[in-house]
Amino acid sequence: MAKLYMIPTTLGDTSIERVLPSDLKQLISSIPVFIVENIRTARRFLKKMNPAIVIDNLTFFELNQHTDKKEISRFLESNRQGLDIGIISEAGCPGIADPGAEVVRIAHTRNIQVVPLVGPSSILLALMASGMSGQNFAFNGYLPIKNPEKSLQIKLLEKRMQTEGQTQIFIETPYRNAQLLDELIRNCEPQTMLCIAADITLDTEFILAKPISFWKTNIPDIQKRPAIFMIGKV
Repeated sequence: MAKLYMIPTTLGDTSIERVLPSDLKQLISSIPVFIVENIRTARRFLKKMNPAIVIDNLTFFELNQHTDKKEISRFLESNRQGLDIGIISEAGCPGIADPGAEVVRIAHTRNIQVVPLVGPSSILLALMASGMSGQNFAFNGYLPIKNPEKSLQIKLLEKRMQTEGQTQIFIETPYRNAQLLDELIRNCEPQTMLCIAADITLDTEFILAKPISFWKTNIPDIQKRPAIFMIGKV
């Protein structure tokens, strides 16, 4: 029976061998159909995995914010013909903070077996390295862009962290990292712990958990770098 494979990718310009299992190369080489966020970067990733892959023999469907949701179910038609399908995110694990989850939902309604494959997740790697609670945590995605909504959301998440002991994880578009850090410093209490994890798995990796009081006088250069932010107790 044909399957739907959730294929992880690197989190940036790092070696395949460092973050992905060796048997992934053979599996990817056998899949003829891919659902991807960006066709160009997906082709580059596949060639990096296996230079012998003939890209022109593959079928690609693009799934991103511009995709008509009515079209998504059509992406799985190849599965009915007995062909395996792979989902590839722009970075990390598909289905996590990623539109691939919608495809998986449809796959379950059609009794298609979904196979998640091992690979790097920036969210989990950051949590592992933070020293904050991995027993009780929440990923909140992107915070509101504008105030007062953003400030109110930060205070709400801090309150939840204080009352429930729940680590609060969120992300930002890289070019707005500095603005988010400024809002966290202005709105959180001095003793609240903030972990910033940028460029995870890359040579420039930066992961540090310190109180808000520390960050007030130690602003890191994280602008335009993929980053995970979390507040919690250590």
